[in-house]
Amino acid sequence: MADQISEEVQTALQNKNHEQAAKKALEYLEWTGNYPLNIAITGESGSGKSTLVNAFRGIRNKTEGAAPTGVTETTMEPTEYEHPHRPSVKIWDLPGVGTTKFKARKYLRKMKFEKYDFFIIVSDTRFRENDAKLAKKILKMKKKFYFIRSKTDQSIQGEKESDPNLKEEDLLTKIRDDCTERKSAEHCEFAFLPQFSLFSLYNTELVQLGIESPKVFLVSGLKLHLYDFEKLRKTLQEELPEHQRDVLLLSLPVVSLDVIEQKKKALGARIKWFVIASAAIAAVPVPGLSESIDLGIIVKFALDCRSAFGLTPDSLEELSTYSQVPLEELKSKVRSLLAVKEVTVNLVLHVLTMSSAYIAATVLEEGAKFVPVIGTLAAMGISSFATYQALTYILKSLAEDAMNSRRTYEPLEEPLDEPLEEPLDEPLDEPMNL
Repeated sequence: MADQISEEVQTALQNKNHEQAAKKALEYLEWTGNYPLNIAITGESGSGKSTLVNAFRGIRNKTEGAAPTGVTETTMEPTEYEHPHRPSVKIWDLPGVGTTKFKARKYLRKMKFEKYDFFIIVSDTRFRENDAKLAKKILKMKKKFYFIRSKTDQSIQGEKESDPNLKEEDLLTKIRDDCTERKSAEHCEFAFLPQFSLFSLYNTELVQLGIESPKVFLVSGLKLHLYDFEKLRKTLQEELPEHQRDVLLLSLPVVSLDVIEQKKKALGARIKWFVIASAAIAAVPVPGLSESIDLGIIVKFALDCRSAFGLTPDSLEELSTYSQVPLEELKSKVRSLLAVKEVTVNLVLHVLTMSSAYIAATVLEEGAKFVPVIGTLAAMGISSFATYQALTYILKSLAEDAMNSRRTYEPLEEPLDEPLEEPLDEPLDEPMNL
């Protein structure tokens, strides 16, 4: 589908049919930005499953619309939870196979397993035979599954109380190294620890239950920046199809510097499509810039960036609650008005006007660098330097705000990028190959 639209855009541009090219570019943006992704999360009642459902949606447990936690599971039906900013991403809360009266095969039919793109099997203690049976059924459907050991922070804290000298990372590393292979408890170096039954046996249990090379991730739904959530995110990015990969990435909460960088790259790759989409739409002059710009396209892009970087008002409120940093203090650390005010055409016009000297200077200084990026468009009569650079400026400024908001409660080891006062060193996008 994406390749077909890309070819149609190329043909329209070659025929100088800018209106058709813009129409197809908008179709591409709509298709890729709203690509459906259905994630199934299953586990026993009380395993931390609902907290993970909420974490994937970037919300806290007590937020309105959150999956209920701390309650006994009574439903035998899958429950759908829509992502608050990306409606095409749906997280499905499934009752654990052990909590239903259905056998594994009937459970698959009852839970409509064919509709999900991948599965997460959650346990806060030990994985059981039913989990392994379920994984095997999923494997036969040629779909991906991942085991998550939840509430890792609670288990680590319990271990530290038992032995204050025990180093957390040493424990986790040693458990992973020593207990991935098939071996009995008495041959595992940490078998004597009470926590062994909660960590060490996971991979061993699953291997012995017939799951080859099981992927087990240690996660805390309340503290995603700790343990293996980043490893899980990277694994999903490697294994999902391209468009699902980007949709998932842009929907996930910002839990690390690398997530900001990856989101920035994914959004940067969409800029050329926004530029094409603006080609046949009435543009608006911006004081200080020599070219007119389609402000509607800029607004749409700014909204995409803001939600992806967790800079919407409700996302900042969630961050304030999570980090225990006052909301006003978080807001004081972001510089772009697009991150703290309602994004409208008038606001975008104001932001671009205030930044026009920077944008115009960058266009003049780096015009030659844009030739490989948007040379195809320029050669076909579409003047897009200012539009491209305006979009790039917005992306960079909001990415920096995302970094600053994280730095407020969790210092980062390195800056995300150079300060915005300096001209961009190079265009964000790769040369355009439609």
